[in-house]
Amino acid sequence: MKIAIVCYPTFGGSGVVATELGLALSKRGHEIHFVTYKQPVRLETISSHIRFHEVNVPEYPLFHYQPYELALSSKLVNVVKNYGIELLHVHYAIPHAYAGYMTKKMLEEEGISLPMVTTLHGTDITLVGNHPFYKPAVTFSINNSDFVTSVSLSLRDDTMKFFEITKEIDVIPNFIDFSKFQQKSFTDCQRELMANEDEKIITHVSNFRKVKRIEDVVNIFYRIQKEVKARLMMVGEGPEREVAEQLVKELNIRDRVLFLGQSNEIDKILCFSDLFLLPSETESFGLAALEAMVHSVPVISSNTGGLPEVNVDGFSGYLHDVGDVDSMAQSAISILKDPGKLSKFKSQAKEAAKRFDINEIVPMYEDLYKQAKINA
Repeated sequence: MKIAIVCYPTFGGSGVVATELGLALSKRGHEIHFVTYKQPVRLETISSHIRFHEVNVPEYPLFHYQPYELALSSKLVNVVKNYGIELLHVHYAIPHAYAGYMTKKMLEEEGISLPMVTTLHGTDITLVGNHPFYKPAVTFSINNSDFVTSVSLSLRDDTMKFFEITKEIDVIPNFIDFSKFQQKSFTDCQRELMANEDEKIITHVSNFRKVKRIEDVVNIFYRIQKEVKARLMMVGEGPEREVAEQLVKELNIRDRVLFLGQSNEIDKILCFSDLFLLPSETESFGLAALEAMVHSVPVISSNTGGLPEVNVDGFSGYLHDVGDVDSMAQSAISILKDPGKLSKFKSQAKEAAKRFDINEIVPMYEDLYKQAKINA
């Protein structure tokens, strides 16, 4: 099948999932066309089964903000006609499903029927929560998709609660490619470069937005390091980084906290990590937690959104109420202080992650594509 995928090309979870999905589909014989404003960060190889089409937004002095949706829909029409695209899969209702709907309507004028699958990742919901005037556009985009999926049961329930949805929403969770980690050993990355032999390595990876509660990460670690020799690896960039750095300075733990910035070597960092912290205000799924678990890293997280569907309380880690820094720290200490418990949780974290192996999830999308084509 010839499939066009529209996503954000950035480090965020939705872009990673969309790119990995496209790569997996290409390996299963599908022809994948990525359509976005920049080559996705995980898209390292362009081949006969994978194409990238850049969306250019021309500068025009009339517009204070350049109309990306207009440029995207026009580009999609051209790609569909030039390459015989059979299905459109967009990630996010706004702006991608919105542009996808216009693409469908323009193509219908020429007698071309293009089914569209929309995957919701979470920001669609929080966007409306913060800016209610987007609600009509988000509702319209979801209801005018041929099929809609969400990455967690929690997100599906929230969508049905906050919007007047007339479409059925299928839950197809995020995934991870286990085959990439089976035989991996990082001989060029020694653990000693990150911490001393007697220190535990604790990691947090995010985009450092307020919703990630970065100060909670630092405060949890502050409590941990009082009882366990440890280092904290902070991976990512965002508006809360300076706040976190200031807090680290105030707590006098700068020698134990390393801010690594944006990194393409997260696998290497997680490979030597002993514990992962994710105390977010909300997570539609919790892909960062899953990536930690596949590396056998237990997770201490909040119990919000889709996280309980990923992190199994008392098995792959522990879940606590948002903001309960003390309880999160105590759970972390209980794992780190007991070598036997740490070893057990590491093994169980990887076991829990296997539920989301890419080979279990991609066929779910393929079945949905077939239904969409039949119904088109």
